[in-house]
Amino acid sequence: MSATPAPAPRSATIALVDDDRNILTSVSIALQAEGFLTRVYSDGEAALKALIDNPPDLAVLDIKMPRLDGLELLRRLREKSAIPVIFLTSKDDELDEALGLAMGADDYIAKPFSQRLLIARIRAILRRTEAAGGGGEAGEEPPAPVLDRGRLSMDPARHKVTWDGANVTLTVTEFMILETLAQRPGIVRTRNQLMDAAYQDDIYVDDRTIDSHIKRVRRKFRQVDPKFDAIETLYGAGYRFSDE
Repeated sequence: MSATPAPAPRSATIALVDDDRNILTSVSIALQAEGFLTRVYSDGEAALKALIDNPPDLAVLDIKMPRLDGLELLRRLREKSAIPVIFLTSKDDELDEALGLAMGADDYIAKPFSQRLLIARIRAILRRTEAAGGGGEAGEEPPAPVLDRGRLSMDPARHKVTWDGANVTLTVTEFMILETLAQRPGIVRTRNQLMDAAYQDDIYVDDRTIDSHIKRVRRKFRQVDPKFDAIETLYGAGYRFSDE
């Protein structure tokens, strides 16, 4: 009797939200050629409902859109979902980039952009999402154990974070940065080390990106504990986690 063939791996679904139909068409074709499934939306309002009701594996959002721009779309989305998000920004919109990261975006790419770069960053974020979610298939490594550091608990297999038992919702990038700090309490991690942990495949990000992620993580923890101060800044050196 012949063996039953293994099921084909599921293709990741990428949602594209942009009012420029040329970008939607060209990026969708490029992603499909790489084996992704795509959904396209040219209207932020319609996209918001679809992203919440039927979440994709990752969303690529343009910031500059009429009616409901990408920043407001992300703000509303983060009230309901932690799906990974990449922002498309104008070349000189540093304020928009910082706001996007502060509101929960995982990465950003400035227009005009290389489709090859966008695909590389999508793959990198999806790998981080998969790593944070743990394995489970035959032959794969077992999921990472729960990490307990004082009042902090991190469960990589479930992508769950709690502080004094209260849930804290983090994006994949935020989770990876915090996990890197919490793995060795008291040890200073440079920005470069945190970049390496959260951004692989030689993807370039600058110091401001890591700083924005740290600020956002602190703000999320202070929503459940206004006195949260476990992530310390050592000016000129980096960051460290204190579990005292």
